[in-house]
Amino acid sequence: MSKHHPRIRLRKPNGVPIACDALSINFYMRHPHRELAPGLVRSFELYRHAMGGHVLGQYMEETGNWAELDDSGWERLHRETLDDPFPYYDLREMTGEESFYRIDYRGPLFVAPEEEPDRVCAVSFWLPTEYLEEHGPGQVRELALELAAPLPFCSGHAGFAFNTEHDLLYAKPELRKLCFLHPGMDAPRISTLSMELGTKVRSASWLTFLGQPVLGEFGGASGLRARLRSPDITVQELEGERVVVTLGSWPEAGEDGRMPPSYRELARVLEPWLFHERYLVDSTLTPEELRRWERRLLD
Repeated sequence: MSKHHPRIRLRKPNGVPIACDALSINFYMRHPHRELAPGLVRSFELYRHAMGGHVLGQYMEETGNWAELDDSGWERLHRETLDDPFPYYDLREMTGEESFYRIDYRGPLFVAPEEEPDRVCAVSFWLPTEYLEEHGPGQVRELALELAAPLPFCSGHAGFAFNTEHDLLYAKPELRKLCFLHPGMDAPRISTLSMELGTKVRSASWLTFLGQPVLGEFGGASGLRARLRSPDITVQELEGERVVVTLGSWPEAGEDGRMPPSYRELARVLEPWLFHERYLVDSTLTPEELRRWERRLLD
């Protein structure tokens, strides 16, 4: 399988961007926001430092307006993250029409996880694929591990993805076609996942992060290793009874619907815990098409 990813730059006839190829790093946490807020602030700062200073220039306030994310803006954002029990963030770079650098966060609408068993705190960190080309996959993997360290995740994943607004992927035929051509490219809809994922696992990805309770169902890291045979799969233990599963040295986008065997092997091992979207909000996909896409690494 080629290590080269497709170059995707889709635009509307008027030039407005629709989607581009990207890398996304995502984590899902079954904790009240107040418990994970200090770690979230730490991860925000790690991303900010790694990407360089003021690459994120604006964020959306609760009013729906965009505010400047200068030094004072970051201080305000940190205070809100620590003080607001139900925050909701979109952080973007400020230059140009396309946001190659992004952080999206959805806090839960619960005080205690048992009140809403499917809701999670969800965070996504986005990078342009040019970052991978310049710095290499080793540095991207290390960044993902640094971002993960302060967060009490149940699960997470990192790899190629379509950088687009959450509802456009299902509404645009050209994007739907690309989904099936490149099954290694995800389309994480963070708003949907924050409401529905619970303790399920999103997918088998280049980097798949597993915590509790799923890792415990395998009998820990050693039990998970015993089920995985491919030499391209490594299981690294992390602090707090968590692991990251890595599929090869480079992320893969896939070609003509095909992926390396290690992706299918991990997907089959995770199958009992894989997430299936229940509600097709703002989607032109039929339920059958959605299931076929969700099972693209299994069938």
